[in-house]
Amino acid sequence: MDNKVITAHVPLSLAEKVDQMANRLERSRGWIVKQALKAWVDQEEERRRLTLEALAEVDTNSVIDHQAVQTWADSLGTDNPLPVPKG
Repeated sequence: MDNKVITAHVPLSLAEKVDQMANRLERSRGWIVKQALKAWVDQEEERRRLTLEALAEVDTNSVIDHQAVQTWADSLGTDNPLPVPKG
């Protein structure tokens, strides 16, 4: 696998936490940073996927009216909660 060096300036307190974590896990600083960066990239890709999915639902009018959701939410915790609204 090819690699590329990426340089970033981080606050000293964050760098110290990374070093402490690397020592505790007996891993290199680079390994810790790669794991963190991969997790962040995965999270952002998932956020984008979900956003595009939601926009597609809006385009096909497969949404639930805000007032219906509010009425349902307000009923939770009462003696007669409403069923989950359907779109």
